[in-house]
Amino acid sequence: MSRNGKVLVAMSGGIDSTVTAVMLKEQGFDVIGITMKTWDYAVSGGNKKETGCCSLDSINDARAICVEHDIPHMILDIRSEFGDFVIDDFVSEYLAGRTPNPCVLCNTHIKWEALMKRANQLDCEFIATGHYANIRAENNRYVVSKGVDAWKDQSYVLWGVSQANLARTMLPMGQYHKKDIKQMALDWGYTELANKSESYEICFIPDNDYRGFLKRRVPELETTVKGGTYVNPQGENMGQHEGYPFYTIGQRKGLGIATGEPKYVVEIDAHENKVILGDKDDLMRNGMFVQNLNLVKYAQIPEGMLSTTKVRYKHEGAPARLYNEDNDLLRVEFSEKVEAIAPGQSAVFYEGDDLLGGGRILSSFNHENL
Repeated sequence: MSRNGKVLVAMSGGIDSTVTAVMLKEQGFDVIGITMKTWDYAVSGGNKKETGCCSLDSINDARAICVEHDIPHMILDIRSEFGDFVIDDFVSEYLAGRTPNPCVLCNTHIKWEALMKRANQLDCEFIATGHYANIRAENNRYVVSKGVDAWKDQSYVLWGVSQANLARTMLPMGQYHKKDIKQMALDWGYTELANKSESYEICFIPDNDYRGFLKRRVPELETTVKGGTYVNPQGENMGQHEGYPFYTIGQRKGLGIATGEPKYVVEIDAHENKVILGDKDDLMRNGMFVQNLNLVKYAQIPEGMLSTTKVRYKHEGAPARLYNEDNDLLRVEFSEKVEAIAPGQSAVFYEGDDLLGGGRILSSFNHENL
């Protein structure tokens, strides 16, 4: 029996989860490593070698580390749950003219739940991951805050994790900078791991071609949506496009149309198969509605609360007031205009470094308070 308790560590074969497992082992925890198999890329018909956390190489890398440190290791096959939930949502969101965020959905509804289920079966008090964020208990809540490494901070993707799951989650990487983690790996003799390139693609689209994935997943899509219309914000015809699911808000390249000046996708009309193109100014909005909320720091958002709100992962955030429309809808009014607010993406709210919560963007608008 360990002196600190039993912890189930999600291991992808990468540097962050590896250091997490070894660090906790050295700290006296009874560590069990688990690698989740979420997807077989071969079934999607892609032409790039399978990479990332689902590949056989990554699974073998995680197992080798566990063997070396006398850590039990297991593989958890969650391909069925992942495919039914994450892939179906990904496809349906694009078919609805929205831009999904599958990694957030997977964290919230698949990986954390799968980890907790297995942790309970193995009598583990905790689970741990290699995410760069922090968790603390405060006022009967479990609060997520940004990691000390601002460039690597991953609190954005954790907005959907429930209070019950946060209560049993450990995030050791949150107190470190990436360079320190690389140095630890080098000190332990893991030179190849420290220099291993990191994958930022969606795990089931390692070739980064989501259009190709949609076409393979829904073969009739090419014929049913091809030949839709580009229009300007005034509704005037600007030509034909390949089909509304193949475009995202803010897109400028790959439009296949000559306009003489840069044009951006500013809106998508799935019902009419129209893609609205405009100037950069047409991308700017100062309000949005957010649904499917999960609150983290407080059980309820105080009416009119000021937050720093991010509308995508690498967005630096902008000041905004939050207003409750009903139990699962928030009206967000920015104090300055924000570029390319895309329905379907995650909106995440911060108070300082603390995560207030988040939700899915339903729609954007311009209000007259500016």
